Amino acid sequence: MSELPRDPRHDPVLREEVIAALAIVPGERHVDATFGAGGYTRAMLAAGADVVACDRDPDAIAEGQALVEEAGGKLTLVRGRFGEIDRLLGERGIDAVDGIVFDIGVSSMQLDRDERGFSFQKDGPLDMRMAQEGESAADWLNRADEGEIADVLYHYGDERQSRRVARAIVAARPLSRTGELAAVIRKALRHPPGAPKDPATKSFQAIRIHINGELDELKAGLDAAERLLRPGGRLAVVSFHSTEDRIVKTFLRERSGGDVRASRHRPALAPPARAATFDTPARKVRPGKAEEARNPRARSATLRSAVRTAAPAWSGGKTAKEAMSC
Repeated sequence: MSELPRDPRHDPVLREEVIAALAIVPGERHVDATFGAGGYTRAMLAAGADVVACDRDPDAIAEGQALVEEAGGKLTLVRGRFGEIDRLLGERGIDAVDGIVFDIGVSSMQLDRDERGFSFQKDGPLDMRMAQEGESAADWLNRADEGEIADVLYHYGDERQSRRVARAIVAARPLSRTGELAAVIRKALRHPPGAPKDPATKSFQAIRIHINGELDELKAGLDAAERLLRPGGRLAVVSFHSTEDRIVKTFLRERSGGDVRASRHRPALAPPARAATFDTPARKVRPGKAEEARNPRARSATLRSAVRTAAPAWSGGKTAKEAMSC
């Protein structure tokens, strides 16, 4: 099919590098596990793939219908969590695919909309729910105790002054707007107006990760990808946070039979007793200066990729729920 134009709302990070890692052969079936505004999906379609794209956000699915029509039968959109992609595809009679891409974190479409409550730069409802259901950021911040909030800010946002920020949040409750929360954080951290980096960045990221269960979802998604990829299938994962990248790096090192070293988050593991399910991962890829200048959000992105072997999946019999509880 002829090349589809890029979506002007979303030029995905490391677009060409992701497509190179997927090494698409026309007619293959590939999965965009985090559809968002459809940037990677468009590129995959242009390379000749049949694409199944997933997203938990109902807005993404609704707005993607125009691309479904444009793709002429080459694209299927599925609403659901990417940690359950093997189940979601299995319900549609698909038990193996040739490639999968994950773009971890909030999408540009979500971040740019005030009413979704993801951005500290715009005032809106303090929401942050990707699926638009369940407990919102305001719900959690207004009920959680100071210690729980501090732990989330520290572990998911690398906020070294997490206790000071948590104490300020509790003192300012109830909170209902992103602007209110950002102002509380800035005051707690004594942020001078005009300083280059907004101190609310880390806390907003941490709260979003917690509300959406993103780290457990990533672990479940990697296990699901291992089960879905056929021998020779390609996995590509773009992450924007050091903890997310560490999870991907550890998974690929472990599953490729590499040395899994200890970290502050987990003890050293014994050498794997099972056959490697992925070949040695490719070197990580970071955006070039031109892309960073064009898209400041690309600065923290890391792409990791690997090719599936014929060995049985280590996560064989686990359901997505079981995988997320590990």
